[in-house]
Amino acid sequence: MNFTTPIFIFIFMPITLLIFLILDVMEKRKIWNSLLVRFRIKDLSLISLSLIFYMWACFDDVIKFIIYIVGIWLAGQWIERKRDLYVQIFQQNRDDKDSVYKKISISAFILLFAVLLILFCLVHFKYMPLLAEIWNELFRGNWIKESIMAPIGISFITFSSISYLADIYRGDASGGGIIDCALYLTFFPKVISGPIVLWKDFRTTLENQMITLEGFVSGLNRIAVGFAKKLILADQFGACISKAVASETDAVTGWGMAILYMLQIYYDFSGYSDIAIGLARLLGFEFRENFNFPYRSRSISEFWRRWHISLGTWFREYIYFPLGGSRRGERRALWNVAVVFALTGIWHGAGWNYLLWGGMNGAMVIIEKVVKDKRFYQKLPDFLKWLVTIGITFLGWQFFRFQTFAEVWEWLKLMFGMLQNETIYYSWEYFFDMQIVVLAVIGGIGSILPGVRGIQECHRNFSGKGIGFVIQESVILFLFVIAILFMVNSTYSPFIYFQY
Repeated sequence: MNFTTPIFIFIFMPITLLIFLILDVMEKRKIWNSLLVRFRIKDLSLISLSLIFYMWACFDDVIKFIIYIVGIWLAGQWIERKRDLYVQIFQQNRDDKDSVYKKISISAFILLFAVLLILFCLVHFKYMPLLAEIWNELFRGNWIKESIMAPIGISFITFSSISYLADIYRGDASGGGIIDCALYLTFFPKVISGPIVLWKDFRTTLENQMITLEGFVSGLNRIAVGFAKKLILADQFGACISKAVASETDAVTGWGMAILYMLQIYYDFSGYSDIAIGLARLLGFEFRENFNFPYRSRSISEFWRRWHISLGTWFREYIYFPLGGSRRGERRALWNVAVVFALTGIWHGAGWNYLLWGGMNGAMVIIEKVVKDKRFYQKLPDFLKWLVTIGITFLGWQFFRFQTFAEVWEWLKLMFGMLQNETIYYSWEYFFDMQIVVLAVIGGIGSILPGVRGIQECHRNFSGKGIGFVIQESVILFLFVIAILFMVNSTYSPFIYFQY
């Protein structure tokens, strides 16, 4: 089920909120309190609704998903018991090192085995065709592996599962019961395309879950803004981009479409994140931000601290830091960065273009780490740093946009005048009408200026007052209504990150 569909916004979301709010009020007023609390009816209802949400997108996979959840929970329980035994032995007899090391090794082995099984599921569904291609290239084989329809959201479910087991192993959070694990893995605002919430953070917000009027209004606002980003901006850019073919148009269109894609992918994914964070907030869960105006960045390193923040956090927690981070010297730190970005590229897709995209970003981060303390770099104007960062990001998105190198190369040739089409069937005037130009200008400004600290402060001061709050809510409501009109009058367009 997609967030930006009539069935979600007019049926699923109202029913979910109504059920959850009724149960929450009953719990607070202690109506059937012993039954509600003892059997955790509120959480069970949310798990059931989340499974319905997931089943709507892929009915055949929901049984596999339930079995998967049970397996993850059992592995977590096993790891936690071994870890608790290790702590107990260590506290009772610090000199019994053999027993301590034995418990540590058993717990680590269970974690390793479980993670390998989780990764096997991911590789089986997502990467077998690429592995077959690599095998055939290296060993001149003839291994043919057809693509398999992967369960929706498998990459995000994989990351959540590893976070659950790793946080238990490290003692960052207890595993909880089967209901806790199931709610974490199925929670519908995040199950398909994130944000990637770490288990230790979800455990904390689950314990502190509380529905408030302020949080409810804030959640509705985030949902409305997310709808506007997706339906008014991203989908209109996407519809325009889909019409252009490199062999039928001119260089101006090539540059224009590349810029539109840069805006589309930002508003598409940040819009999804806004809706997910807003939905979670309506239900009393507080998630961290996933985007922080990345196109304001003055380096690729800063860009990755602002873009898909939850993904960067996951890689730091479970890849970069376990590899040693920057504690083992500069050379090792640079190697760890290279590993992280190689995995980032692989995670986004089973294709050489994603590997190159990840490698390009990793190489730039490594270069920045090497030169960041150099005098010449520190003297460079911020505007120049920003311009270089935007240029690299702009170029990188073209490898992300197309599925093959041939398509990327053809579009780059069009942009830089190396592809001379004898007949221009559709010039830039055909694509860039007044509506698209206005939306692109709004999108460009909106991706940068609202991130300025002074503007944010002015907004907080203005919207905090009575008349300012009313104006803000009126504008947001207006944008939401326009977004709904776009949704009703346009064709279905899934979120870009649904494919990952």
